[in-house]
Amino acid sequence: MTTRRKFITTAAIGAAASLAAPAVRAQGAKIKWRLQTYAGPALAEQVIVPMVKKFNAIAGDQMQIELYTADQLVPTGELFRAMQKGTIDAVQSDDDSMASPTEVTVFGGYFPFALRYSLDVPVLFNQYGLDKIWKEEYAKVGVKHISAGSWDPANFATKKPIRTLDDLKGLKIFTFPTAGRFLERFGVISVTIPWEDAEVALQTGELDGLAWSGITEDYTSGWADVTDYFLTNNISGAWIGHFFANMDRWNELPDNLKTLLQVCMNDSHYHRQWWYWGGEASLRVKGTKLKLTTIPDSEWGKVEAEAHKFWEEIASQSPLKAKVVNIIKDYNATMVKAGRPYRYG
Repeated sequence: MTTRRKFITTAAIGAAASLAAPAVRAQGAKIKWRLQTYAGPALAEQVIVPMVKKFNAIAGDQMQIELYTADQLVPTGELFRAMQKGTIDAVQSDDDSMASPTEVTVFGGYFPFALRYSLDVPVLFNQYGLDKIWKEEYAKVGVKHISAGSWDPANFATKKPIRTLDDLKGLKIFTFPTAGRFLERFGVISVTIPWEDAEVALQTGELDGLAWSGITEDYTSGWADVTDYFLTNNISGAWIGHFFANMDRWNELPDNLKTLLQVCMNDSHYHRQWWYWGGEASLRVKGTKLKLTTIPDSEWGKVEAEAHKFWEEIASQSPLKAKVVNIIKDYNATMVKAGRPYRYG
């Protein structure tokens, strides 16, 4: 595994020139940014490459972005510090996995059962005030929070079938920090390894499965080739991912480039939203690599009830966390009262 990691790092840096130029690069660009994503190469083709291509094509010789995938320049867990110091100019990630030292980090990635559908994310940020909170919290630590968007849900993909909560006990699962802490309540052993090592770890038995994504990402990242089952129950209906930038680098940009970045990043959020939403349904129906299993709603309800206890524990940690939890509670209560199609059941 260590040898493989060294090879990936060396090869990735050596291949940076081709990866970093997904569009025609204008010569003599005045501004150059290095952006690293949480995603590996195959996934990056969908979640970030289209955005970089569009931006570079439009910005031309005024500015160019060099793109790096998971762990190419720094490990994902060091992304925040590298961006804060200016080693990397911008990052695409969730708060949780890049180890952001902010009050809102615990809500990044998959905060259990806070979100049911992908549209919940932009509504919470744009209509319920989370965008303002995130911008204020990151400004305190010298980072510009540019925008938030929704990714796929969090489902289990495993080597053995999960049909009851007891089947979770003892499983070594690759997942996000906060999701891992929550799932430990049901006997899951949360394992943290580099993203690129997950596929090999599943083959060697270091992992029994993942709770990292929905089924679209399982197929795209190759994990569907090394797991056998997909649990249709999820602990969150959408992942919250963001674009961030070093504050000094952001402030140095002229207004037209700031606007262009925001437009291209919002277009990127939109691309992922329909790509995941359609892919999740299609691969459940037409996918041939993973067998679907389901824990009955009556039993899965225990997980949801435990999530609400988890919310209260997080809310008790600080006034700001309580504020975010109250927004999530208010939003979900509104969606339940609104009924179909906003909430079912």
